[in-house]
Amino acid sequence: MRKIDIYCHIMPREIFGKIQEWAPDLMVLDLFARLPALTDLDEHLRVMDAFEGYQQVLSLSNPPIEHLGRPAATPDIARRVNDALSAIVRRHSDRFPGFVASLPMNNPDAAVAEAERAVRDLDACGVQVFTNVLGKPLSAPEFGPVFATMARLDLPVWVHPMRLPNQPDYASETTSEDEVWFIFGWPYETSACMTRLVFSGLFDRLPELKIITHHMGGMIPFFEGRIGPGMDVLGQRTTDEDYSEVLASLKRPHLEYFKLFYGDTAMFGSNLGIKCGLEFFGIDHAVFSTDCPFAPVRETFESIDALGLTEADQAKLFAGNARRLMKLDMA
Repeated sequence: MRKIDIYCHIMPREIFGKIQEWAPDLMVLDLFARLPALTDLDEHLRVMDAFEGYQQVLSLSNPPIEHLGRPAATPDIARRVNDALSAIVRRHSDRFPGFVASLPMNNPDAAVAEAERAVRDLDACGVQVFTNVLGKPLSAPEFGPVFATMARLDLPVWVHPMRLPNQPDYASETTSEDEVWFIFGWPYETSACMTRLVFSGLFDRLPELKIITHHMGGMIPFFEGRIGPGMDVLGQRTTDEDYSEVLASLKRPHLEYFKLFYGDTAMFGSNLGIKCGLEFFGIDHAVFSTDCPFAPVRETFESIDALGLTEADQAKLFAGNARRLMKLDMA
């Protein structure tokens, strides 16, 4: 059975070299240097060779493009990144059926233009954005045209969590400790982003929009009760803000919108996490992902095998849903 990993990362060597010039103080640079499969394409392919019928849709790893320069500079950076990923796909189309374009989200007009160029000229399968843009929520009106563009192009938006160590765990501190910013901060970021998008009315304005959330929707599936009945009384726990019209402004019960997102299986090999996400989103809104090379590939396969899915559901999860979402021509 063919398996298409829709959310895995690469950092082309030439782009990694430029990032060291553009943003030499980024903390992730040391980590990237210790992950050969991220920056060395030959090593990346060797990792893939261990699994029969295994293909990947490539996306750039963090940092977001907007962390690499000012608004005037990031459009050119995004073009370089997308050209580099497109070149890899063209050279190895049997291994990589497509790529996800990066956008200069601190320049929304340029982000729209780059999304259109990447899809039109480079055959990008969609675009990747992060849960916040330099601290600003994706639900901010200025980012609306990006979502509208992808709805018009009928291709997905990949949403990747972004939170840094300088965001403390407690108000009395200045930094996060014990990597709480990553382990728990990233699922929180995903969940907060999804909530803000839902209550902004995004899906009412763009009902055809498709959004893929990393790590199976963060906290959302596990907290279905708090999101559903818990938010039925939205505003009753708040005294300094009027939320009385938020739920009434939506065309459908609010919990239904959360199930319009897609979740991926990049759960670091957690069978329970994937099972919970599948029950929440449903098999038609789940896609296969390992988060390679940051997370284990083999353990992800094993955790999915342990679910005991029917052959039809396995076919949807491993490749069918990806082909439908990204309009992949696998012939």
